[in-house]
Amino acid sequence: MSQRNQRSHALAGRSPLAGRGVPRPVLALTAAVVLLLAALVAVLVGGAAGGGPSAGHAAVNGAAGASGAGDVPAPALPDGVPSATAVPSPAVPSSEAPGAVPPGDDLRGRAIVLDPGHDGGNGAASAQIDRKVDAGGFLKECDTVGASTDAGYPEHAFTWDVANRAAQLLRGRGATVVLTRNNDTGVGPCVDARARASADAHADAAVSIHADGGPADGFGFHVIAPDRAPDSVNAGILVASGRLATQLRDAFASSTGQAPANYLPTHQGIVDRSDLGGLNLSTVPKVFVECANMRNPADAARVSDPAWRQRAADGIASGIARYLTAPAS
Repeated sequence: MSQRNQRSHALAGRSPLAGRGVPRPVLALTAAVVLLLAALVAVLVGGAAGGGPSAGHAAVNGAAGASGAGDVPAPALPDGVPSATAVPSPAVPSSEAPGAVPPGDDLRGRAIVLDPGHDGGNGAASAQIDRKVDAGGFLKECDTVGASTDAGYPEHAFTWDVANRAAQLLRGRGATVVLTRNNDTGVGPCVDARARASADAHADAAVSIHADGGPADGFGFHVIAPDRAPDSVNAGILVASGRLATQLRDAFASSTGQAPANYLPTHQGIVDRSDLGGLNLSTVPKVFVECANMRNPADAARVSDPAWRQRAADGIASGIARYLTAPAS
């Protein structure tokens, strides 16, 4: 072989880069990198074809997020694959939603009179409240000041608060509710006017709300039902008022946990009386509820507690609702 042919043959057996002084280890490393990149491309292509996210895809998305590149769309997920973003479920209507009428307690079309006992201005108006009015066959004072706790919390404020709470509950059940007074700063009204208010409202039921001023060692609540008045004006409401008294007693005890009064001849929580003008003159089913004994320390703490007054209001409202919705026996 000539010297020229020997040189050509030697050049033909070398890598194109060898003539440029690139070491063979570098060439080997370059080839390995090329093979690795080819394998990575194959993995990426295969993962996309299979429809599932790959480790490589996750890394790409992470890098895009870190660099602030938000233009890369998220891959569409096949049917049946839940998205990582939760889709809120439609709201389910609740039977306890505000304004909803509790099942079985629909009082629409019913009229109720709540009579919060006494009034805030009575103490400064003795001439007005001491005058005598008809009380159903006899004369009696127009009204009284009412009781109070030893700490000075007055009955008129208690009855006004509870009556308004109960009125709100009953109106929430659809009833029309009338209160016998519009504030806690006035005088009266007299007992005969309180009785007329129920008739004027064509009430289906009426409840006069009080708190007793019994002996300091006595505690508990009681409901007063009408007995036959001397002039028999209330004869037509006695039976219905008895049913109202029973429903109110049971609901009040259940709601408040209060025991029936222990300082009365009967400890059953209901007494009949014929000396109260508000009951004697009533022509609609009516009762009084003495929610507690304000002279008793434990009962005084109860009536002074707004949370307990709310429970008392609930007991009164529930008792009235039960009476109006229960089948007459």
